[in-house]
Amino acid sequence: MDSISDPPFEEAYKNLLNKTQNNSNDFHNGIEKFAVVEERELPMIDLSRLENEDEMVREECKFEIAKASQEWGFFQVINHGIPNDIFNKLKSEQEKVFKLPFDKKTKEDKFLQFSSGSYRWGTPSATCVGQLSWSEAFHILLKDVLGSSTQSNTLRSSIEEFATISSNLAQTLADILAEKMGHDSTFFKDNCLPNTCYLRLNRYPPCPIASPIHGLMPHTDSDFITILYQDQVGGLQLVKDKKWIAVKPNPNALIINIGDLFQ
Repeated sequence: MDSISDPPFEEAYKNLLNKTQNNSNDFHNGIEKFAVVEERELPMIDLSRLENEDEMVREECKFEIAKASQEWGFFQVINHGIPNDIFNKLKSEQEKVFKLPFDKKTKEDKFLQFSSGSYRWGTPSATCVGQLSWSEAFHILLKDVLGSSTQSNTLRSSIEEFATISSNLAQTLADILAEKMGHDSTFFKDNCLPNTCYLRLNRYPPCPIASPIHGLMPHTDSDFITILYQDQVGGLQLVKDKKWIAVKPNPNALIINIGDLFQ
């Protein structure tokens, strides 16, 4: 991608990068180190079983969702109801918007009608390179795109189409987890506000610096439930039993993460 599109990482974090070159231990400051294991798949759950006429099949699927949530905090779902053409359209529009000049992307509230501050890059609070994310993203409040604007463009339309279906999927999973926790299935729907939902578009620009900088620094998701579409490049890792697991991409699956708020 043209450098005019990329955030000015090297300029903004010059002091941090110079500090790391002079002190290799600075990279790991504040970052707990775990062993890395081979690439593997997460628990895989076929959601089509939720529509099965046999109640035992439906309950088995619900049990697997609850078990994976408790034991892993992550799992994959297939037959989730989101067609491939929706992913393809959103990916195409995402690539277009990230190719825009950096200065234009920082004015996302003007040309896309998103809330101010939706476009983010780097890690402003980083005190060492180990805390720096070499990434850019649009962190979009769903109320900004779900029927709240008269402005129409292909990016907003693609986001709205995806967000509508994925929100339904998130609600289905929340209903199942509420039921398995001993609540009414509508517990989370009745008690959680829909205007706190976000959709995030991520991009990880090439890093020209010969140091182990993260695309996204090690973190936990602070939200309730995250639905992640992983491209086929890979790179997603998670910690289980104090080991980093590299998640094997699956083009037909979505990754579900049970966030801090739920736990």
